[in-house]
Amino acid sequence: MPVAQRLPFPYRPEAEVVARHLQSVSQALDWAAAARAATPWVQAVRDNPPPFWAMESLLKEYPISSAEGLALMRLAEALLRVPDAETAIALTADQLGRADFDGSGDKVLSRLSSTAISMSKYFLPDPQTGNGPQNEPGLMAKLGARTVVAATLRAVQLLGRQFVLGQTMKEAQHEADAARKKTSLRYSYDMLGEGARTEADAQRYLKSYTDAIESIATHVDSTRAIEQNDGISIKLSALHPRFEDAHSERIMAELVPRVWSLCQHAARANINLTIDAEEVERQELTLEVLEALVAKVAAECPQWRGFGMAMQTYQTRSLELIESVTALARRYQVRLMCRLVKGAYWDAEIKRAQELGLPHYPVFTHKHHTDVSYLSCARALLDVPDAIYPQFATHNAATIAAILQMAARTGAPFELQRLHGMGEGVYREVLKNPLVACRVYAPVGAHRDLLAYLVRRLLENGANSSFVHQMADPTVDMQDLLTSPLRLEPHSSLPLPPDLFGTHPGARKNSTGLDLTVPTHRSPLLAALATTPVPVVPEFDPRRTADVFATCAAAQKGWSRTPVAERAAILRRAADTMLEQTPMFCALLVKEAHKTWGDAVSEVREAVDFLRYYADEAQRIMQPLPQPQIHHLPPALAGHSFGVTGESNTLSLTARGVWVCISPWNFPLAIFVGQVAAALATGNTVLAKPAEQTPGVALVAVQLLHAAGVPVDALQLAHGAGETVGAALVAQPGVAGVVFTGSTQVAKIINRALAAKDGAIVPLIAETGGINAMLVDSSALPEQVVDAVVQSAFRSAGQRCSALRLLCVHEAIADGVIEMLQGAAKELVVGDTADIATDVGPVIDAEAFEGIYRHIQRLKVESKVLIAPAESTMVASKTVANLIAPHAFEVARIADVKAEIFGPVLQVVRWGGEPADVIAQVNALGYGLTLGLQTRIDSRAQALAHAAHIGNVYINRNMIGAVVGVQPFGGEGLSGTGPKAGGPHYLYRFCAEQTITVNTTAAGGNAALLASMH
Repeated sequence: MPVAQRLPFPYRPEAEVVARHLQSVSQALDWAAAARAATPWVQAVRDNPPPFWAMESLLKEYPISSAEGLALMRLAEALLRVPDAETAIALTADQLGRADFDGSGDKVLSRLSSTAISMSKYFLPDPQTGNGPQNEPGLMAKLGARTVVAATLRAVQLLGRQFVLGQTMKEAQHEADAARKKTSLRYSYDMLGEGARTEADAQRYLKSYTDAIESIATHVDSTRAIEQNDGISIKLSALHPRFEDAHSERIMAELVPRVWSLCQHAARANINLTIDAEEVERQELTLEVLEALVAKVAAECPQWRGFGMAMQTYQTRSLELIESVTALARRYQVRLMCRLVKGAYWDAEIKRAQELGLPHYPVFTHKHHTDVSYLSCARALLDVPDAIYPQFATHNAATIAAILQMAARTGAPFELQRLHGMGEGVYREVLKNPLVACRVYAPVGAHRDLLAYLVRRLLENGANSSFVHQMADPTVDMQDLLTSPLRLEPHSSLPLPPDLFGTHPGARKNSTGLDLTVPTHRSPLLAALATTPVPVVPEFDPRRTADVFATCAAAQKGWSRTPVAERAAILRRAADTMLEQTPMFCALLVKEAHKTWGDAVSEVREAVDFLRYYADEAQRIMQPLPQPQIHHLPPALAGHSFGVTGESNTLSLTARGVWVCISPWNFPLAIFVGQVAAALATGNTVLAKPAEQTPGVALVAVQLLHAAGVPVDALQLAHGAGETVGAALVAQPGVAGVVFTGSTQVAKIINRALAAKDGAIVPLIAETGGINAMLVDSSALPEQVVDAVVQSAFRSAGQRCSALRLLCVHEAIADGVIEMLQGAAKELVVGDTADIATDVGPVIDAEAFEGIYRHIQRLKVESKVLIAPAESTMVASKTVANLIAPHAFEVARIADVKAEIFGPVLQVVRWGGEPADVIAQVNALGYGLTLGLQTRIDSRAQALAHAAHIGNVYINRNMIGAVVGVQPFGGEGLSGTGPKAGGPHYLYRFCAEQTITVNTTAAGGNAALLASMH
């Protein structure tokens, strides 16, 4: 079961939290005195700036906000891992081509590779055309390009030395020993990098940490105070591929012993071991692991005083975290060593809160609020020397001065910390005080692996607003630099997640979501599962079709005359009610549609978004428009009338009549509600046929809409088989339109049936499936690729129209990506979706299971098996019906993929040569729903996206989960007719257009014309 909640709710109003921090720190700190103490340090740094290779010098010359700085950092993130020359040339051309290094200063890159960089635009191929100098893609152009890339690689490698102390522990310790000859320093070595995706990754990291501890042990004095020895920092997500709240039982059983083995080595060597901080969603689980380990320390090596963790003060729960850890240390009578940091995942935390629709952010949105939090937490740590030895990681001179001031008041021991390559200038001044100790946080590892991770952390945290960047900038006034952060901003600097679409009157509210790692969000769902029955829905008799249509058509007259504002209000009321009933709807989706809990919450939110979005859109488009519409009108002509005088012309949209809505089982709430809401919003009435496998969800949704104010006759449910009920509804004379989501085959049957009817030509909106591909080039980060592939291909058991079916990976990195994908797939939990730990549930029914199974058997013969079910899946399949584990097969050619397999089955093909050729082959398949592109070459991504005949293209992310009103969804070719659901053009298809022209002078006289005479 998931862990208990030790800390407060993470999504609280920012101002409330900051107020507590201010109250805590204001009485303990004289900021003016701290600023005075910091002033000479800053001035000394400006008078004697760091050497040109130091990180702050680099950031000064090439700020991340500049094209040059961003190009350099993005090259550093990707170039070293690209194995093939062609992609390396394209990547370098793409990034350097958008920057101007010709006018750069006289330091850093201009010393490292100024000639290569400044001439790159001559030698490198054009990123748009691929042609070389003077459009001659010949041998000399290639030789020039390779020379530029080689020089750029050298520059990036030199840049890597500013981030990474050494590529091996031996190299790092040699560098540390050299630095210690100048200044007394301690080190905390860190084998940072991506979290483990596979068990092999985790075992590799475990060995790396173990070897590092043994190496450190040979360089320290085990009899000396532990604070004076070097130490190591470890990352829990690197030691287990499923370090997630939902897998807590497995974490406690598997991860804790791994970390304890490291603790035992560290304790014997008398060195510090720090658990690094990670994302908010892992915080409670980290505390659970921490307590288990502290208990072992107390029982087996109580003399060891070097265990601890890092704490991030940009989290709004940072003070409560310190209180919790303090209580833990005192309970077990263990002294911990804790590093206080600002935080490293700010961008990711903001985006996650927005995507999940949470009420507030779990991190501070004002930088000075994080500064206030840091100072408040520093005071809290200094006040508990019996429980915690604090380690203050900061490069901010004023913060250092404030810590020294508060520490002098308490007399508590502590140390300062800085990141290797950062803050050397200010610490040169601070460490002139022999009583101040400093530890360097030193990343160790191969540049090609480590640099990508470190650069992304730097980019995410916007170094341009940091103290380090501004301290080196003489144009920033000293008083401004040292301004007190001790002030409260009453509002977030960013729109809150519910307000992503604006706070102006009439702005659409983002649907509110849930964080399933938080017990107060999770408990109502599990309670609803126990109390929510799936209703039994009687089947509709197709012989009643004419009668039901007649009542629906009669209701349409009154419903269409209902003002659009009133119709919209009813849909918004339904949305609010649905949101309030999220637990019940989620429970229905889990029980009837076999949804996982995460998918169920997302689907309820999508249904709510459809209701609100189409309500807004109907009010927007159904207002009469005077004609002619003159665009780009100069301000001087505002209010001027155009067109023939004495005449008014108005264009209006009107409802078409009765629509038949046929929805699928894979999104039985969201797509069902979306279709119905679009028709109702525009004044049509609806005969709704849900999928025969999921009528219960549809019935409850219809009941909710009726309760919100939709007339009973205006929305009627017709449950039954497509071959009988669906066919009867489509064939019914007088039906104004059909909206359908399902297979291409059925869409064609409906299209032919409509075309064969007498009477008006009836519009069909069809959204069908696709052989959705993802193209991966060799500049992509394998870990990000695998994350995107696993989510896109196997989430929802592959039962999404948008799901990934065909992975096209560049031959230069294919082996590594496939190996990582195989390992990641093994970590997926396949089973009953009522279990919150389940990743992949069963397919919808026995018919679907049998169809997918036939494809799997065929592919076993025709292709190479890459991923097959684990033994645990075979056991689970005995208790859970229709369970299919993730499968993957390698095929020889894209053209060999003939059909969409609507389940967790992925086909993989290797490619070489031109990526445009791959897109051409994907286009030739005839489908056009979704496409994924994984590349660091921006111009390539844009060119490929424009070349693809695909409705939704996703670049460097997964391919599923289109957001209503943000990512309008729908395809072309064999994947549907359009227009896109959840987009600004969708409702027009549900409407007819009418132009009314009035001769305003019919009775004689033209008052408007006469009035215009002077």
